[in-house]
Amino acid sequence: MLLRHHESTQELEFRQLGSVQRTRADLIRTQHQTELTNQMEYNKRREQELRQKHAMEVRQQPKSLKSKELQIKRQFQETCKIQTRQYKALRNHLLESTPKSDHKAVLKRLKEEQTRKLAILAEQYDHSINDMLSTQALRLDETQEAEYQVLRMQLQQELELLNAYQSKIKIHTDTQHEREVKDLEQRVSIRRALLEQRVGGGCQKMCFRSAVVPGCSTRWSLLLFTAVATQTTSSSCWQAESILEV
Repeated sequence: MLLRHHESTQELEFRQLGSVQRTRADLIRTQHQTELTNQMEYNKRREQELRQKHAMEVRQQPKSLKSKELQIKRQFQETCKIQTRQYKALRNHLLESTPKSDHKAVLKRLKEEQTRKLAILAEQYDHSINDMLSTQALRLDETQEAEYQVLRMQLQQELELLNAYQSKIKIHTDTQHEREVKDLEQRVSIRRALLEQRVGGGCQKMCFRSAVVPGCSTRWSLLLFTAVATQTTSSSCWQAESILEV
């Protein structure tokens, strides 16, 4: 009866332990899935914010380029004014030092020189504007691409850290479950051994009481029981009683 009760208790303990471990595993799995979902949503939000920031920079770029273009234009105009003043000074000097009959040819030559230099300045101005526009656009693209790559690396590292942490938690939980099962198996084994020892001791007492033969002294009955016990196992009490009856 004690052994049957032990078997029932053992089955209940293992069932309860399995239920607790499954519940714990489900909770950890749900928690990890929630953490992973939150991380993915966080990554998506960070990338979206960066795209919005880049779109704003692209929309604001014409204003910045327009400001720089105006700055280059003012520099061009200032250079043209300086060229004009230098031209007037050179013209006055040449007219003073040149005979009046050659003034027309000198003025024509100076006018052509001034026109050529202004054309060179205008070409330089156009080149500066185009170079500035292409450089700024390329620089903006490169800067935005670099920012995007840095963000992706950062988010990937965070995701890898989360996966490593969750893997560590899972390994720890599996180890804990194995240890709990082994501990329970050990307790059940020890309890069964104690019960078997207890049942065996009770059986020997019953066999000894049965071995007291009416009319024989206790000493002879004990000797007879000992002889029978050495030839039988603790579970053969009924066989021992048969031998004593014979």
